[in-house]
Amino acid sequence: MEGATFDSHIDEHDARCHPDTRTDLRNKIEDWARNPNGECIFWLNGKAGTGKSTISRTIAQTFADNEELGASFFFKRGEGDRGKATRFFATIASQLAYKIPEIIPAVGKAIEANPNISEKRMKDQFEKLILEPLLATQRDTTKILIRVIVIDALDECERDDDIKTILRLLSRMQEIRSVRLRVFVTSRPELPIRLGFENMSDDAHQDLVLHEIPKQTIDDDLFTFLKDELARIRNENSLPLDWPGDRAIHVLVEMATPLFIFAATACRFLQDRRLGGDPKKQLQTLLKYQSSDQASQLDTTYLPVLERLKTGLNDRQKQRLAERFRLIVGSIVLLEEPLTTTTLARLLGISRDDIDSLLDYLHSVLDVPHHPGHPVRLLHLSFRDFLLDPEKHGKTPFSVDERKTHEIIAIKCLELMNSREGLRRDPCNLQSPGVIRSQIENQRIDKCLAPELQYACRYWVEHLEQSKNASYYQDRVHTFLRKHLLHWLESMSLMGRMTEAVGMITSLRSMVS
Repeated sequence: MEGATFDSHIDEHDARCHPDTRTDLRNKIEDWARNPNGECIFWLNGKAGTGKSTISRTIAQTFADNEELGASFFFKRGEGDRGKATRFFATIASQLAYKIPEIIPAVGKAIEANPNISEKRMKDQFEKLILEPLLATQRDTTKILIRVIVIDALDECERDDDIKTILRLLSRMQEIRSVRLRVFVTSRPELPIRLGFENMSDDAHQDLVLHEIPKQTIDDDLFTFLKDELARIRNENSLPLDWPGDRAIHVLVEMATPLFIFAATACRFLQDRRLGGDPKKQLQTLLKYQSSDQASQLDTTYLPVLERLKTGLNDRQKQRLAERFRLIVGSIVLLEEPLTTTTLARLLGISRDDIDSLLDYLHSVLDVPHHPGHPVRLLHLSFRDFLLDPEKHGKTPFSVDERKTHEIIAIKCLELMNSREGLRRDPCNLQSPGVIRSQIENQRIDKCLAPELQYACRYWVEHLEQSKNASYYQDRVHTFLRKHLLHWLESMSLMGRMTEAVGMITSLRSMVS
């Protein structure tokens, strides 16, 4: 299925995360998967920051170590195709074929009959690539074959209708008898997901609400995690053996419960030397927030990091910092796919040094790679939630206006495509209108179409639509299309994105209407 799927596995920063320490919870999930009479789907749901993705990674690794992992898919909003369901089932099928070789002939026939199956409806992908091959598989049923599919952050799939379709189709895996398929799903308890599970029969799934686990259990798990991590920080920094002490750890536990993201962010904050202090001073800064009755838990998680940005600045400098922060970090959290700092600087038309100097202080909340060729990513979606919270507008300089930022990115995309370095006829100098796309090397396309220009071509309509202000820029868009429509379509074709271009034109028509 080469070309039909994409990498949906764990990011580099995910791989650096700590394994989940909740042994009782892991045992419960393992017992469910191996129970011959168990439900087909296990839904672990919880509020933002309660540790769902950490559990997913640990569970996936556990079943992989036991050679029982069938497939995994980690949804991630703002990560291009990983935020969409277009190739979800094709990707799952590709991994299942590797783990259950008996289905390969049937999957191969399905692809041979319809080479574009990965572009078809999810129902067609599921039936032709997963359900029918598994139903047709002849196996020795006396030897039980367990295969677990791990699906993380289903709520980060961008379209609600796709979420409901995925759940409806997954429930049909009960029909399969040749293999004991178990689907482990994590998500926030969003309405489309709740409705999807309510529409299933009770014997198709079991649910566990993560933030409703007894407080004492959560406190014990958090204490174990923090004690281990702080001991590591103590050893790496040659701190006194009595640092930080059980009392400080208990205070951190109370501040964190039930958010494991607070504990993880706090540990990154304590060991980040870029913030200008040692772990002892960083801990005192963090503990100051325990007495803030009005602060939400996300405030307590992220404000200690952001407030350090303002240290030593006068009022004018703070204002400039806030403006830079809203443009740079606001863009990072709202991009449709992550970009390198070089590409982001060219897209926004600002200095890369300005971006790097700001991000130097944000390693606790963003995955800022050491290599300039790797993109900047969110460490956790809750940071995006914190910045975009409309109730914080005007109350903190770090609040990001979502619609305004989308508007800025859309205009930057249009300006870039209109510029001298932007769109033009025959951008790859092919000098032949009849060249087949498959005959053009990808390296040549990437060399002629810079990453920032490719991003602008793919996502300018999406950002304009999210700004909720498309009609205001109708004349500017009309001018761009009158001058560059064919150039834009040619570039999209070279990138293999013509299907997206058609959808974007449809969206533009809807906005104009």
